[in-house]
Amino acid sequence: QVKKQCDQKLLIRMKTECVPCSLNLETQCPAGYTKITNGTGIPDCRYYLEIKTHILSFPGCRHHCMKEFEQPECCQGHWGPDCMGK
Repeated sequence: QVKKQCDQKLLIRMKTECVPCSLNLETQCPAGYTKITNGTGIPDCRYYLEIKTHILSFPGCRHHCMKEFEQPECCQGHWGPDCMGK
């Protein structure tokens, strides 16, 4: 039995929205994603507040999230929806 299907494992990474670090403890990743940062997350962003006619920028935190995804792919020498050989 020759292996026809050689699925590729993909890691999809994303970052949550930038918020005040004190509020970031509660931040959850989107459904299906795993949080890979702890506590208040990573203080590597800025968030903005609009106060009357001014927009103020503050340092904030965000979390990094990850999702493992299997992309169906045929092995070399196979193709098509059923990964048929030559």
